[in-house]
Amino acid sequence: MLASSDECATIPVELIGMAELPDGGRLRLLRRGQDYSIRFGNNELMGNQVRHSEEALATLTCQRVTEGDARVLIGGLGMGFTLGAALRSLPPTAEIMVTELIPEIVNWAKGPLSHLFHDYLSDPRVVLELADVHDVIASAEARFDAIMLDVDNGPDGLIHLANERLYCNWGLRTAHAALKPGGILAIWSAYSDDAFVARLESNGFDVDEVEVAAVVDGENTIHTVWLASKRP
Repeated sequence: MLASSDECATIPVELIGMAELPDGGRLRLLRRGQDYSIRFGNNELMGNQVRHSEEALATLTCQRVTEGDARVLIGGLGMGFTLGAALRSLPPTAEIMVTELIPEIVNWAKGPLSHLFHDYLSDPRVVLELADVHDVIASAEARFDAIMLDVDNGPDGLIHLANERLYCNWGLRTAHAALKPGGILAIWSAYSDDAFVARLESNGFDVDEVEVAAVVDGENTIHTVWLASKRP
């Protein structure tokens, strides 16, 4: 149960760590009591009290993956919620590759946030790579049954401008090529974007848009998960 706003006001906020970003700026890992938050400026990118939509990204995707030996790619380690939901949803014969661009986030996962990750990173199904997810996608050819992206707050390069490549026409065609027939490109977003849905459809995907209720900084909001199925 979350503390009340009055109780929160009396609990100091601690700076646990900082990470420099390739394009400038930095991420901050903050703690208030038992609550952790990864922030870019005033934007909360991830918080341990706001996990439902990140878990839904994996759960909704894995429900559509039928191969027992499925190969799944997760872009963005975050606080491990997407990875944990994928591990709970996929069989022991699956393989989950996780790519993370920022080394400090991997260090946080093994250090101050290890209680959130449990034994996820030691699961034999998991391969963790310190890499740009774009580069992994671009080097794959019909390799993955699913690609899950949670590397920005939506289909734009908020914290890494080069991530714009993931959401443009060229990037979507690259993801299409990296998926097996019928594969799923799933993208988490803090907001809806009709123009992006149209772009997905024009680049060979059939799109389902799922709205997931969330509470961020005490305010009710809606997060979006796009499930884009590769057309033959």
